[in-house]
Amino acid sequence: MKFLTTSALALVLAAGMAHAGCGIEGGSVRILANDFDALGLVIDEAEGCAGDGVSVEANMTTEHKSLQVPALTVNPAQYTVAVVANNSIVPLLNKDLVRPLDDLVAKYGETLSPRQLIKVDGQTMAIAFLGNGQHLFMRGDILQQAGLEPPKTWEQVLAAAKVIREKGIMEYPLAASYQAGWYLAAEFVNMYLGMDGHFFEPGSAEPSISGEAGVRTLTMMKALTEYMEPEYMTFTADEMKAMYLAGDVAIMNQWGSMVNGHIDPEGPAPEIGEATILAPAPTVDGGTIPAAALWWDGFTIAKNISDEDAEASFIAMVHGIRPEVAQENPTAGTWLMKDFNAPDTAKGVLGNAAAGAKAYPMSPYMGLLHTALGAELTDFMQGSESAEQALADVEAAYRTAATEAGFLQ
Repeated sequence: MKFLTTSALALVLAAGMAHAGCGIEGGSVRILANDFDALGLVIDEAEGCAGDGVSVEANMTTEHKSLQVPALTVNPAQYTVAVVANNSIVPLLNKDLVRPLDDLVAKYGETLSPRQLIKVDGQTMAIAFLGNGQHLFMRGDILQQAGLEPPKTWEQVLAAAKVIREKGIMEYPLAASYQAGWYLAAEFVNMYLGMDGHFFEPGSAEPSISGEAGVRTLTMMKALTEYMEPEYMTFTADEMKAMYLAGDVAIMNQWGSMVNGHIDPEGPAPEIGEATILAPAPTVDGGTIPAAALWWDGFTIAKNISDEDAEASFIAMVHGIRPEVAQENPTAGTWLMKDFNAPDTAKGVLGNAAAGAKAYPMSPYMGLLHTALGAELTDFMQGSESAEQALADVEAAYRTAATEAGFLQ
């Protein structure tokens, strides 16, 4: 059983030279990745290594997490590169589908910072290049109209929403990605981390979310829905963006990787972008750390491929994340490459890190708990079940899955 350390991520977030022709002599590079703009930029750069006997192709899809394990299990693997995050690397590690990278780092990693190296049991198993997380996006003009200062706690967010409604400015000034499933579970994780909650008993796969911190988490999540559109259980991050740009939302916790789409001066709502205030995620319940998980995006190299394809893939991806890419595209993402001068658009994610936000848990069984949260919290959020019962249901569903997976007896 393997565990990822979170210290590497904290160090990276608290804190150019390319090979001629990418330096690849031959091989096939096949990339599986999530689909958002910053990743597209990296992959475009990696695809520039194609030619002279080297092929580079990519599949960018929001379904990447469901594809990666079967695609890397076959031999040879369907993809040579899997672009992963804190949570999506774990299934690949559990099934021994990605290879250690230390030899390739020593040979071709001169542009990498040591802080980009994600270590598992002392070996480099991934190269991180983007930081991410959810943080506050706020309409400064709406706050000013309501006579409010930007809130810094979730309690202040509730108070601000009440004032905005009472002044007749907006009936539903808040939004959150509460769609049943992955999004709803992620929102619970954010708030629960802010409550200093612990997901498992120390050194064990036994869940520990049904205590007081879990109840307080659900209570706050439900309280916020009073100021959201009635269809809040259907909202994803993309739908929040559309609502925000339509002028229907004043305050929300949104993904840092989506900043540019909200503030683009040439986008559909430049006046909203200009009025937007970006800030770290709020604290909650008297806590001192932002109620938002820290995430990283990085790449792994498949195990079930030839050494030639592994070397070609590593070189192409390092070319795609060379420091010049970050320097020339400073607002494209919260880059983790060395010598990156972070712009204001990155200050939400970096502010989370600086204030001590915790990394998304990377234990082998966290994915099972995440799935149980997304499935079992809906009755509470819809008002048909108590917080205590909902959390008990989560733990029961998780225990069934964890026992089937061999994590519990």
